[in-house]
Amino acid sequence: MSTHTEIQPNKMSTATELQQIASQVRRDIVRMVHAVQSGHPGGSLGCADYLTALYFNIMDHKPKAFTMEGKNEDVFVLSNGHISPVFYSVLAHSGYFDVKELSTFRKLNSRLQGHPTTHEGLPGVRIASGSLGQGLSVATGMALAKRADKDSHTVYVLTGDGELQEGQNWEAIMYAGHHGLDNIIAAVDYNKQQIDGGVVEIMGFDSLRSKFEAFKWTVLEMDGNNMQDILDTNAKAKALQGQGRPIVILMKTEMGAGVDFMMGSHEWHGIAPNDDQLAKALAQLPETLGDY
Repeated sequence: MSTHTEIQPNKMSTATELQQIASQVRRDIVRMVHAVQSGHPGGSLGCADYLTALYFNIMDHKPKAFTMEGKNEDVFVLSNGHISPVFYSVLAHSGYFDVKELSTFRKLNSRLQGHPTTHEGLPGVRIASGSLGQGLSVATGMALAKRADKDSHTVYVLTGDGELQEGQNWEAIMYAGHHGLDNIIAAVDYNKQQIDGGVVEIMGFDSLRSKFEAFKWTVLEMDGNNMQDILDTNAKAKALQGQGRPIVILMKTEMGAGVDFMMGSHEWHGIAPNDDQLAKALAQLPETLGDY
């Protein structure tokens, strides 16, 4: 077993440094899901770059002083909670809990349930998620609370594109736009895949940009698997705050990004690699921080 390297959030400034962390996060994802033969590797791998950038560069947050209220710091809401492996890995490596705890993923009595929950008291998790469609509503409530508290920090929220088929999202989108909640920066994992196939085949929608714009949101686009583009686009999003409009980033990703045989197919949404597939995946992902 390798020795884990301790790193500090908010200190990783370059795309190259962040890419190294993301490689370790991807190793964690495939190992966690393989160990229990259960979980969701595809979307987790696709969002590894974004969450790495968020927790190690973009957000102002306090891993060692976690509170449920999240006052005077940026907060993050994971709406598509089935991609918990990437969430847990990034939380652990940024200091919310011991990296060794990743080995308990989806096991009995673990704090690292298949979908994030709050009653186990896992630091970094502020809402139970996985029942899709709820995260934007929670983020809206958090943004209202920060406005009431005169807290100038940002609420970040990630949702899936297939998840936008849930109607509750659009109530939250309408509300945030109408009330000018410009302290929200949302990202949509725009990989065009969901559990049963392509989003366009299951219940497709036309231009997401025009839909969000119609609800008074500012819309940006980025390559969610290009670290420099993630940093540049989020810097632009921050610069656009304070103009009376919430911001959404349409984040184009590849499901399974980083593992060639998993990329681009909905089939890896929720199945685990076998022993041979794990070995092939790990061979493509450099160990940069040490495996747990």
